[in-house]
Amino acid sequence: MRATFHLKTLAVAVAALSVASAASAAGLDRSGQDITAFLQDGTYAETVYTYIDADVTGKDTSGNKIDDIAEDYDFFRYGVKTDINDTFSIGVLYDEPFGAAADYVGENDFITNSSADALIQGFTKDPNLNEAIVDQRIAALQGALAPGNPGGLSPEQLQQAQGNLIGLQAARNLADTAGQETQVEVRSENLTGILGAKFGTNKEFQVYGGPVIQQVKADVKLRGTAYSSASGYTAHISNDQDYGWLAGLSYSKPEIALKAALTYRSEIEHEADASEVFPIATAAGATAGRALPTTRNDKIDITTPESVNFDFQTGINPTTLATAKVRWVPWSDFAIVPSLYNDVSKIATQDDDGLALVSYDDDQWQVELGLAKRLTPALAVSGNIGWDSGAGNPVTSLGPIEGYYSAGLGAKYNVTENWAISAGGKYLWFGDAKGQIPSKTIVSDFESNDGFVLGVKLSYQAQ
Repeated sequence: MRATFHLKTLAVAVAALSVASAASAAGLDRSGQDITAFLQDGTYAETVYTYIDADVTGKDTSGNKIDDIAEDYDFFRYGVKTDINDTFSIGVLYDEPFGAAADYVGENDFITNSSADALIQGFTKDPNLNEAIVDQRIAALQGALAPGNPGGLSPEQLQQAQGNLIGLQAARNLADTAGQETQVEVRSENLTGILGAKFGTNKEFQVYGGPVIQQVKADVKLRGTAYSSASGYTAHISNDQDYGWLAGLSYSKPEIALKAALTYRSEIEHEADASEVFPIATAAGATAGRALPTTRNDKIDITTPESVNFDFQTGINPTTLATAKVRWVPWSDFAIVPSLYNDVSKIATQDDDGLALVSYDDDQWQVELGLAKRLTPALAVSGNIGWDSGAGNPVTSLGPIEGYYSAGLGAKYNVTENWAISAGGKYLWFGDAKGQIPSKTIVSDFESNDGFVLGVKLSYQAQ
């Protein structure tokens, strides 16, 4: 006869896994959008802090070393749920699902030359120019082109003077970025409300769903010869809030501590305010007979991706629990397309589509397997291994890794019958990747990189 063991006896082991397993790397995925707090029995609440430290180094195509571009990244996750009765449950979850933080430092093709004069000379191909001369020529041309100028200009002279002014202003604007480095920061926040309803002979099934409120914001700076004429481009995407939804189905068999849940999150469409600065936009537009500004304030449409999470656990014996997590995110459908950047890129591509500032080629798959062991009534330890497919290779130079393999450890200690503290970490072996700019030109190569994730959780549970 098969032995049974109630989930309550494994509660310590269950929670020991969840801290060490929280972090993703493909695309802009970070938190993994975990909902297991809602799947806990009784009344449950948790506060989780996660810290990611990645070491991402490589070389540019000129052979220069690229020092660690990955800035330390941290985020919080909160969750609370309770059972209204033996059928209905409610919960609220907060996490920071998508993000990025990269900063190129050192001396490489992603840092603008520290000499403004050198930038001017490189852009204009005139070794005799410098800031002072450019400023003088700009002032003279502005005077010559002023309405009512008594000297007057022929149509041919007017066109030439306008072209010269545009080129000099582009060079001057680019010189203002001297010594700056390529940077990107993306942040997001999710607040999810969930209502669940159990059904079945023993209430073993549960359907759940609810609304999602999401906020996103971003800042991007492209600098250095790696970005060619796009060097000097800056974009600020203001914080925007919009709405989506979540739905799922779970199954439980308490006598063997089995739980399985399939959760779908919808994509969320944002229309945010975006401010762009593109030093060469006006000059590039003039070459194609188009009037483009060097700065633009406009709306940008960004759709954060849908996702599917599968969570599974089962008891192996009265003190040991096995778990599995699978996550899918279609990053190949995601793109950030600021309007001014796209308009300038259409001149280079000579089509009506232009280029996206950020996009990915592949969808993300993430798989994680874990094992937890209750050592004493109050203490459990856990281990897990994982694989993340990444979102393609080559990949954007603003996040040049191709997924990872991981191994993690965790532990949980019940301070009292209801309160517990958990801690965990995992080591990441990042996949080698080549960095590319939006035109698909390879500009960098990143190999043999790694990182680690640390997490700590305070939880409360009453059944």
